[in-house]
Amino acid sequence: MRNSRRTLIAAIATLGALTSVAACGGGSDSSASGSGDAGGTYTFWDPYPQFDASSAWGKLVTKCGTDAGVKIKRTGMDTSDLGNKALLAAQQGNAPDVMLVDNPVVSTMVEAGILNKTSDLGLDTKSIQQNILGAGTIDGSSYGVPIGANTLALYYNKKVLSAAGVDPASIKDWNSLTAALKKVKGAGKKGITFSAINTEEGSFQFLPWFWGAGGDLTKLNSAKGVAALTLWKQWVDAGYAPKDVLQNTQTTSWQEFATGDYAFSENGTWQLGNAAKAGFEYGVISIPGQSGGSAPVPTGGEFVTVPVQKDTSRYDVTKKIVTCLTSSANLLSTDTTLAYVAPTAAVQAEQVKANPELKPWVDAVAAARGRTSGGLGTKYPTISQPMWTAVQGALSGSKSPQAALDTAQTAAGKN
Repeated sequence: MRNSRRTLIAAIATLGALTSVAACGGGSDSSASGSGDAGGTYTFWDPYPQFDASSAWGKLVTKCGTDAGVKIKRTGMDTSDLGNKALLAAQQGNAPDVMLVDNPVVSTMVEAGILNKTSDLGLDTKSIQQNILGAGTIDGSSYGVPIGANTLALYYNKKVLSAAGVDPASIKDWNSLTAALKKVKGAGKKGITFSAINTEEGSFQFLPWFWGAGGDLTKLNSAKGVAALTLWKQWVDAGYAPKDVLQNTQTTSWQEFATGDYAFSENGTWQLGNAAKAGFEYGVISIPGQSGGSAPVPTGGEFVTVPVQKDTSRYDVTKKIVTCLTSSANLLSTDTTLAYVAPTAAVQAEQVKANPELKPWVDAVAAARGRTSGGLGTKYPTISQPMWTAVQGALSGSKSPQAALDTAQTAAGKN
């Protein structure tokens, strides 16, 4: 692996194109690693500035340090800040001991040479679902342990569908979904909200439709990719989806659905708490593929990673901390707090037992794939940005879906 200044600078530039899709706000300053002695201080960075030391998450991190015989100095910061500061810290030789990072960022950090392989540390990943682990696997080696996964599905408003005479069980493919949207509009209500904003959130939301048509990210302008973009354009042109999808984040899209006027919202596991507060009955179905079945959806979520240290004697304690954070008992409590689906079948079963509403999300995660999987790695951001630009161009009417994706493919091919 390369660990040169040039590689780190390139990695920082790559990280600038990636943002977290399950929003966390805020940020804070970081500090250098603490003592290398057992019983000393170990540093831990995560993208959860919203959780302070008194939160369930903050208490778990502290407990895992105590159980390992050390004190943990935890710093929560915005996802993009964390990635950039981690690369700079590695360059300066003071990377944190443990770091929780958004899954698309793992490949960038691996290319920069700052993460350890889980196999080199003796961390056990055998029970992790392979499609979830795949987001942090590069050239056959995993570089972290997923703490959980979130993904996308379709929330629906039961009252709106009932009034329009639509049975959600009848929605099996794109044609049946479009027919349902037509009925909803005919009944005087609104169809579907989603995010098509010109950021990673837009790509994240477009991917189920792109993959659901059989699209390949290395061939953005194939007939399959064009079919997916044409579907979204038809919905906007017909008034089944609002024109403001071009500006909608996943948060503002959800706020539209929460008005009670929309039949469907493409959104994520992280909205379950808000769904319970919406004031109307809702359900969840998988995003359908073009010709039926569940479309592959992108995995969100973070990996617990171990940055490279000059003092390799620190790894024994670090391993204990990571193992504690990712134990079945702690995954069960953590993923409930974070609204994540656990990365192991055993814990997923416990989650569904405690909350049956999680069943469709467990199914969705089982069908999910990593955005950087399939060998894409650090190429993904150079494909994603042209893709979301194409979505913007087609939905705004400035280009046809074919022309927009032709331009996107040309741009992606130059990177």
